Amino acid sequence: MVSLFHPRITIEPGKCGGKPCIRGMRIRVSDVLELLANGASIEEILVDYPCLERDDILAAIAYAAQQTNHVVVEVA
Repeated sequence: MVSLFHPRITIEPGKCGGKPCIRGMRIRVSDVLELLANGASIEEILVDYPCLERDDILAAIAYAAQQTNHVVVEVA
């Protein structure tokens, strides 16, 4: 299944526990985000994971940003 908002992000029930992955590969969005959070540059990730493309990494970031966008409920 391809995400409607991020075509490079796929979610398949039998793959990686149904977690969001990059283009159907067994590289989870969270794996890419953890690499970035630990200081890896996009260029370093691309060298270490030659199957990834720059747009895959940007899609992972965009997907994460979209997931954190939530409704704010104000209490009166």
